[in-house]
Amino acid sequence: MTDASIHTQSQQQEASFGDYFALLKPRVMSLVVFTAMVGLLAAPGGLHPIEAFCAILFIAIGGGASGALNMWYDSDIDQVMSRTKSRPIPSGKVTREEAFAIGMALSVMSVVMLGLATNLVAAALLAFTIFFYVVIYTMWLKRWTPQNIVIGGAAGAFPPMIGWAAVTGGISVESVLMFTLIFMWTPPHFWALCLFMKSDYRDAGVPMLHVTHGRASTRKHILVYTLLLAAIAIGIGFTSVGGLIYLTVALVLNALFVLGAVSIWRRSDADCEADNHKREKSFFALSLLYLFLHFGAILAEAALAPYGLGGW
Repeated sequence: MTDASIHTQSQQQEASFGDYFALLKPRVMSLVVFTAMVGLLAAPGGLHPIEAFCAILFIAIGGGASGALNMWYDSDIDQVMSRTKSRPIPSGKVTREEAFAIGMALSVMSVVMLGLATNLVAAALLAFTIFFYVVIYTMWLKRWTPQNIVIGGAAGAFPPMIGWAAVTGGISVESVLMFTLIFMWTPPHFWALCLFMKSDYRDAGVPMLHVTHGRASTRKHILVYTLLLAAIAIGIGFTSVGGLIYLTVALVLNALFVLGAVSIWRRSDADCEADNHKREKSFFALSLLYLFLHFGAILAEAALAPYGLGGW
């Protein structure tokens, strides 16, 4: 037995359940679960509680499968970037082969089981989401274009559409708008993070916008996407999933978000360095709350609707 094989075996013995679970990107999965649940509960009609639980479970597993396949393919750049080098594969806890096998098995299982538990439309949307994230974004866009996060953001925007389809068996204006809310939120959220990161993406050879076009251009893009996002977010307030609660939340949050984007746009690189990117970090922190509070407001409208208190 070679030293390399002995080393590999010892690495595999060190892997714990937590290491394998980390392959599924649990923090990302939590967003998938929450937005899918809101889409499911806001949809007209309803599912039996057991069917609803199964739908959310299989959507979550599908999201985790995407994460495992992403880590399998991106293991080379993950070991270069400081924020990802402790992931299971670059840290040597899990092999690429194991990650691929887990990702593929969970992908097939989640799609088939969601189809059996709900309907073929929801299953097809989940299958397309996994394909889009792994093939279109991870294998193609991420390493090819600075617009990677813009187009690739669609993968993270599908869960509420899947949840809606699990109930209704179709797609509607409301589910498309929930998709668009996440889709338009992703670029300013992620670009704000990029502004105060060091040289991770440059070192890894990933053509993020701030690497290819500079931070000034990135700040301008954040402002443009934030303005477009605000229009979508407020517009949702006038649909069947909106209402006074949602509209109030949307108006306040988007006013703060636009003001933050304008503040970032006006700054120079010297300003950012002088205060250690304080405003960019604040904007990023607000972006984390932004999506949760918007979808939380949609959930509140859906919960109060049976009592005549939610919606219009």
